[in-house]
Order: sequence, then structure tokens, then C-alpha cells
Amino acid sequence: MADADGSFRIAAVQAAPVFLDRAATVEKACALIAEAGAQGARLIAFPESFIPAYPDWVWAVPPGDEGTLSELYAALLANAVTIPSAATERLGEAARRAGAYVVIGVSERNAEASNATLYNTLLYIDPDGHLMGKHRKLVPTGGERLVWAQGDGSTLQVYDTPLGRISGLICWENYMPLARYALYAWGVQLYVAATWDRGEPWLSTLRHVAKEGRMYVVGCCMAMRLDDIPDRYAFKAKYYANAREWINVGDSAIVDPQGKIVAGPVRMKEEVIYADVDPRELRGPKWMLDVAGHYGRPDVFELVVHTAPHPMIRTVTATGAPPAEGAAPPAVS
Repeated sequence: MADADGSFRIAAVQAAPVFLDRAATVEKACALIAEAGAQGARLIAFPESFIPAYPDWVWAVPPGDEGTLSELYAALLANAVTIPSAATERLGEAARRAGAYVVIGVSERNAEASNATLYNTLLYIDPDGHLMGKHRKLVPTGGERLVWAQGDGSTLQVYDTPLGRISGLICWENYMPLARYALYAWGVQLYVAATWDRGEPWLSTLRHVAKEGRMYVVGCCMAMRLDDIPDRYAFKAKYYANAREWINVGDSAIVDPQGKIVAGPVRMKEEVIYADVDPRELRGPKWMLDVAGHYGRPDVFELVVHTAPHPMIRTVTATGAPPAEGAAPPAVS
């Protein structure tokens, strides 16, 4: 419930997944949603690829070690999330019980085609437990291209809610000025920056984006230790022998529309951080700076966003008519 003055609480979850274990990580996520909901959070945000884990090995295992990369990709694929599925239903039930919007990062299977390619995806779930939509990361960064494909403009959108307009970008998508601008132009007010990044200049980036868009930015990252990777994975001993205790220190933070950090950053521990949103701050500061409004110059600059989907395959019937919605050819055994 919002307070009498309309203010409400938002939360950033900094936690480690149960490494490459979808079922266990979903259960951990649900417990964290319940914890944040009990503290009054109306929006609860998780890091990128929380389910079933961020594939940090792409920065440690050399591309020539195909055996290790194939083994790890198979494990990641086996524990990835199909949308919709029992995993998304379980998350939806947790959101419903908490009465909160939930934004959570997953590795998503391309169930619409080969079922063997993965996307770095954010899920948006409403307080009734319904999946509002998803966003697939447009450009996986560097080594991430070994495991994730590129998303397209069809999943770039903003969700209008009683709290305000919710959206966000994943990790270094936040360094894509045109992607940010598209969300600004669509009126985003509560912006989730789900990430694996930490430290400087990332924290400065969160502050810049909040000030530029005049919105609350929820920066959420994993806090993950070497011990969170089970010893049964041979790559741990081979490629992380000299790794520090903390693979990722976290640095989750919440920033207000003035660019001020109002919660966090929290380092080297698992914690849920909170901030109270004053709805007036979602509107008032734009009198001076509204980059997609009076501070924009559409007579000088023009942005076109292509939101049409690009499916891998299309089917037509024998008559040439398109199939019914959701129809697919029968499986051949």
C-alpha cells in the first residue's frame, strides 16, 4: 500500500543465485520477494541473469577450450527459463503473495525456435502474478556473446502502472544512449538497471542516468563468492585458482531523480536495500530538464525505433493463409 502522501517503497535485491540450479534459485528468489514484500516494497528488482546464474566463466575460460565451454553452456541451457513455464508461474505466485511488481533477470531459452539458444532477459511481473512482458538484452557484451544472442526492438517497452511507468535496461545497455532515450521518450519513471557491473564508473553511470532521465534508478547486482560455485565444476579449479573470495562485490544502489544515491551501495554481502519514492519527484524535476520533452530538439535530432519482431521461422497453411495464433506444425516422432 502507498502511504497517505502517495509515497511507496522500492527494493533492490543483492544476492547470489544457487549456481546453475534453476529450481533452487527460483525458490530463493521467491523467499527474497516475500522478505521484501513484508518490508512494504511495491517494486522488487533483481540482478541480470539471476536465474540460474550469471555466466562469469565467459571472462575466464579461453574460447579455445571448447570442451569446457560446451559443458557449461549445456548446464546453463538445461537450467534456463522457458517463458511461460512452471518457473515463471512460481515467480508470479510469489509476486502475488507479496503484492508487488517484480523485475528479475533470467537466461531465457528461445522456445519459439530451436530451444537451444539463450537470451539475457528481464521479466516484468505484476502484483496479480501476471507476466506483463520481457526484455531481451540488445547487445551481449564481449565474452557474453559466447552464451547469449541479441534481442530485438520488439521487447523494448515501458509498462504503465499505478506506481508509475516501469522499464529498464540490462548492464551495458545503459551505455547505449539511443536505447535510454527511447525509454525516456516513452515516459519511464522507475528504471531498473539490472547488472553484473560494479564499482566506478558504474555507480557514476547510475547517477548520470537518474539525473538525465529524472527518474528513480534501481541498480541491482549479484554479490557472488568463489564458494558459490560448487567444486564439482572442473573449470573452478582450473581457471579460478587465483581468484579472490568475491567474484562480484555487488555495489547495488538506488538513485533518486536528482542523481543522489538514497540506498547503498552495498558491498560484499547479500542484502535487500530499500528506498521510499516520493511521486512528486517523478514529475517536479522535469521543469528544468526533460530530455525527451522541452529539452529535446526533434527539429534537429530524430530517433526511429523498430519494434517489429524478427522470428526465426514463419509458417503458412497449404492455402497460404497464416496459421491461427500460437499454431505450430505437429511434431514428427
